[in-house]
Amino acid sequence: MFNEKTILITGGTGSFGKKCTEIILRQYKPKRLIVFSRDELKQFEMAQQFPDTKFECMRFFIGDVRDKERMYRAFHGVDYVIHAAALKQVPAAEYNPFEAVKTNILGAQNVINVSIDQGVQKVIALSTDKAANPINLYGATKLCSDKLFIAGNSYRGNDNTVFSVVRYGNVAGSRGSVIPFFLKCRKDGILPITDPRMTRFWITLEQGVNFVLGCLEKMVGGELFVPKLPSMNIMDLAGVIAPECKTEIIGIRPGEKLHEVMIPKDDARRTLEYDGHYVIQPDFRFWSRRFNNNSGKPVVEDFEYCSGTNPWQLSFDEMKEIIKNL
Repeated sequence: MFNEKTILITGGTGSFGKKCTEIILRQYKPKRLIVFSRDELKQFEMAQQFPDTKFECMRFFIGDVRDKERMYRAFHGVDYVIHAAALKQVPAAEYNPFEAVKTNILGAQNVINVSIDQGVQKVIALSTDKAANPINLYGATKLCSDKLFIAGNSYRGNDNTVFSVVRYGNVAGSRGSVIPFFLKCRKDGILPITDPRMTRFWITLEQGVNFVLGCLEKMVGGELFVPKLPSMNIMDLAGVIAPECKTEIIGIRPGEKLHEVMIPKDDARRTLEYDGHYVIQPDFRFWSRRFNNNSGKPVVEDFEYCSGTNPWQLSFDEMKEIIKNL
C-alpha cells in the first residue's frame, strides 16, 4: 500500500514518528516520506539517523499544525497523513490551556481542512485513552479532536479524503512513561507509587506503529480503532523493575485516573469486536453506505474496556521481556 506513495507524519520527530519512519523505511518503498514538525534540532538529529543519501525519499519540513498556510505547502501531493502532533503532557496542558486548544483542536481542524483541499486520500489521527471520559484538559482536547476527525468524513462533501482515529494506552518506554521513571528511581532504592490499586494498558512503540499502519491500510473512514491490549497493576510493575526497592505511596496526581478506560460504557452500543481490536462506529449516515463488509461482532450492552477489569494481564516474564527490548 505504501510503495510509491507520499506519506506525511505530523509530529514526526516524536517517539511515534521516529519509530514509524523506521518501520516504513524498513518494510516499504515510499515515493516520499515527509517528517513535519516544529523542532529544527530534532529534525537535524533525525536526519542523521535517516540521511537522504541513504533514503532518497526522506523530506523534513519545519512547520506547525497551527500554521494552515505552511500546511498547504507541505500537504501538496501527499497520499496519506498520519497525524501524531499534539501537546500531550497533562500538567503542561492544565497550566497552558489555550496552547493545548490551539495545537490539539485547532491544529486538528487545520489538518482536516488542508487534507480535503489538497486531495489527501487517507488521514489517520492518533488519540489517547485519556480521551475516553476525560477528566483533564489534555483528554478533553483529544476527545474534541477525535470527533472532528470522524465528522470530517461528512464535512468533506464529494471529495475523496477519508478520516479515522486510533486510540491506545500507555506506550512502554515512551517519554514521560512510568517505566523509565522507575528505572531511574531504582538507583535511590525507593519507588514512588501514586496508588497501589492503579492499573494500565500496555503496548510497545513498535506494536503501536504496526497497529496504526494496519488501520491505515484497512480503514474506510469513520472508524475509531482500539487494539486489544494486556494490563498490569502498578505494584506488579514495580516488582518487575525493582523487587529489592521499597515503595512509597504519594497519592494520585491531578488529572490522573485509577484505571484506564479506552471504550466507555456509553460507546458500547456502537462498538464492534474483531479478533485483535475493537471499532467504535460513528453515528453518521455515511458509515452504513461505506462499511458494507462488516464482520465485526457487537459487544454486550454494558461493555466497558477498562484496564482494571481487563482479563488479559501481563505476566512478570512478559513485562521483563518488554523492558529488556526497550
